[in-house]
Amino acid sequence: MFAYLRLATATFLFLLSLPFAIPAQVLGLWLGGRWAKIVPLYWHRFVLRLFGVRLFVHGTIAADRPLLLLANHISWLDIPVLSAIAPVSFIAKKEVAEWPLFGLFAKLQRSVFIDREKRHQTGKAADEIAARLVAGDVMVLFPEGTSSDGNKVLAFRSAIVGAAQRSFSEGRPVTLQPVAIAYTRMLGMPFGRQHRTWVAWYGGMDLLPHLSRLMSQGAVDVHVAFLPPVTITRDGDRKRVTRAAGALVKEVVAELNAGRDPQKVMRMAEEISLEPEPERA
Repeated sequence: MFAYLRLATATFLFLLSLPFAIPAQVLGLWLGGRWAKIVPLYWHRFVLRLFGVRLFVHGTIAADRPLLLLANHISWLDIPVLSAIAPVSFIAKKEVAEWPLFGLFAKLQRSVFIDREKRHQTGKAADEIAARLVAGDVMVLFPEGTSSDGNKVLAFRSAIVGAAQRSFSEGRPVTLQPVAIAYTRMLGMPFGRQHRTWVAWYGGMDLLPHLSRLMSQGAVDVHVAFLPPVTITRDGDRKRVTRAAGALVKEVVAELNAGRDPQKVMRMAEEISLEPEPERA
């Protein structure tokens, strides 16, 4: 009963915010500049509070631009979590644009949509990503290509990372920064493997039953770790860099899931270099 009451209250307040948030963001997009970034930042912070998500941030977003963030993907919650930290836009699959309500949110946040089945359109999307990066927008990519159950990080794919290299036509090297997301506690109690799936949204799950189960459990802790960035050169091996970024994110998520001290985990991550090794003479 409590779960349904909590879900009903959160849903009511969420829907109540839309007549204010959506027109405000439309106005922000029309005004341009920083105005287009303010509403998503504060609205997503409101959403996290609404759903009882406690956010812990470790490290900082790289100051270098252009900047592409490479994050693991667990749940729809990843979107408000990252959006509540800094103004970002997402690189998403085309289907997201067609989802009720979520598609509208993605468009208002200036997401770039990619149709992976139509390769002739990938180049156009890559050009748009490169242009946005050069313009100074921080873009987020989920290189796994799908969401996981939260207990493991899937292999990072490098195809879309190549879009970032197109910005070299503008003479701008690109900074790639791995980001680790881990949901670790509920009501202050550590997650076990089976509990982490309560937060994860994957494998064709229906949204409403997922929300009901999530809301019935109580406050969730999520840790977001911004890991050491790497600058990729025009001739850089994007596949190698993407694999290295994925391996680092996988290790950090495993440590956070195991309950390790986040500060110690960050120190460990700082000792791992993503820079290519110099060629031997």
